[in-house]
Amino acid sequence: MRNDRHACPDAGRRKTLGLLGAGALALAPWSRGLAAPQDWPRRPISYVVPFPPGGLTDVAARQVGQALATGEGWNVVVENKPGGSANIGASLVARAEADGYSWLAITMTHAANAALFAGRAGYDLKKDLVPLAGLASSAMMVVVNAKSPIRSLAELTEAARSKSLSAGSSGNGTPPHLTLALYQKLTGTSLLHVPYKGGAPSLTDLIGGQLDVVFSNYPESLPHVKSGALRALAVSTAERSPDLPDVPTVAEAGMPDLVVENFTGVLAPAGMPDALVQRIGGAIEKQVSQPAMQQALQRLGFVPRPRGPAAFKQYLDSEVDRWGKIIREANIQVG
Repeated sequence: MRNDRHACPDAGRRKTLGLLGAGALALAPWSRGLAAPQDWPRRPISYVVPFPPGGLTDVAARQVGQALATGEGWNVVVENKPGGSANIGASLVARAEADGYSWLAITMTHAANAALFAGRAGYDLKKDLVPLAGLASSAMMVVVNAKSPIRSLAELTEAARSKSLSAGSSGNGTPPHLTLALYQKLTGTSLLHVPYKGGAPSLTDLIGGQLDVVFSNYPESLPHVKSGALRALAVSTAERSPDLPDVPTVAEAGMPDLVVENFTGVLAPAGMPDALVQRIGGAIEKQVSQPAMQQALQRLGFVPRPRGPAAFKQYLDSEVDRWGKIIREANIQVG
């Protein structure tokens, strides 16, 4: 007869291993990213906008949050964390838990920041954050005073080659500044860059005659073009704007390489299980694809560009590489 004193330890060990194995199997799908918890989300989601309230990125984020509340039943709370050239909010999300409860609103600014603040942004865009979804894009618009003799992009280039011109932007390293830098690179011109703290004051000075041209965010300059105070030379998208059907695209104006989209999208901390990335990204893409949401974005001056995680990652990587090259070649620096 077998001695229970010797049999019990083996039996106990087998029981313990069996329980551990069962637990490992239960956790394995989530840890390997094969399945997401069925009860996610269990609490509100923090959607960090690294810009002040009321701006285009903020308004777009709130539109998305509302659409997800209605369509998915998720409680998305938009939190504004401006400052540090949009790096403060980005760094905050990059250090958060990779559990799906922290999102980051990004724009073309972050693609440029990867080169402008290399090694000192407090995070690495490609390593510390994962793309969830792309939302939309907006154009840059090249505008001059309505009384200016310059009536086309070709005439602007001709004038820039024959005399000194001043060009305003919304600040060093901003999308309008980068568009100006790309324009100078493509044309071999050198305009006097005048950076402002935002797009509005640069347009005020352009209307007042203190500047020759401004490379502007489309939604900021649109009302002034419609009012007749400014003349639009070109828009930087591939298609004409339905609001300004008579204004040519940069390609139609002879500069196809000047296509620039100031995009906005959503990232989250790296390390999130792929199943959760796909679930969140798919839900956002679905909501942005709805007609009502697309119309709301268009009213803000955006072109809806719904992209899922893989498509948005590919696009974001290409933008980081593109602007990194432009920034290095133009020797653009920020403090």
